[in-house]
Amino acid sequence: MEFRKATENDIEEILLLVKSAVKNMEENGIHQWDEIYPAKEDFIQDLKGGNLFLGLKGGEIAVVFVLNKYQDAEYFSAKWSYTGENFKVIHRLCVSAKFQNQGIAKETLRHIEAVLKLRGTESIRLDVFTENPYALRLYQNFGYKTTGSAVWRKGKFLLMEKRI
Repeated sequence: MEFRKATENDIEEILLLVKSAVKNMEENGIHQWDEIYPAKEDFIQDLKGGNLFLGLKGGEIAVVFVLNKYQDAEYFSAKWSYTGENFKVIHRLCVSAKFQNQGIAKETLRHIEAVLKLRGTESIRLDVFTENPYALRLYQNFGYKTTGSAVWRKGKFLLMEKRI
């Protein structure tokens, strides 16, 4: 798989990918995302910040994700093991419905971790919806540890961290 930064030309395809993934999640009883979040404006802000990335398979967008240092206020209540400033946060990791169950999320996490490790990043933080068993299992199997929790509009999320 090829990874690269997203461009303005990718936004509409990203929105279609997310819409399709949301439909797939809903069909599986996972009510995590909807028409309110994530919104086009979220991805445009990510793009402007240079934090929006894609994974391409066969020239098609298979996965989209955001890497930055932004933390919602709820993150500050977590008991992070690595408290320095040398961390990144994964947001909005979303695999296209077309490419699900093909190991894309695993390959993406391996890529993110390898790149960040080369850049000297100490740890990765993220939040995961407690009612998304696939995402929970993915991050737990990759060694992410729960450091706290947050309740947002859709329910409870675990705050997780991994040293890389």
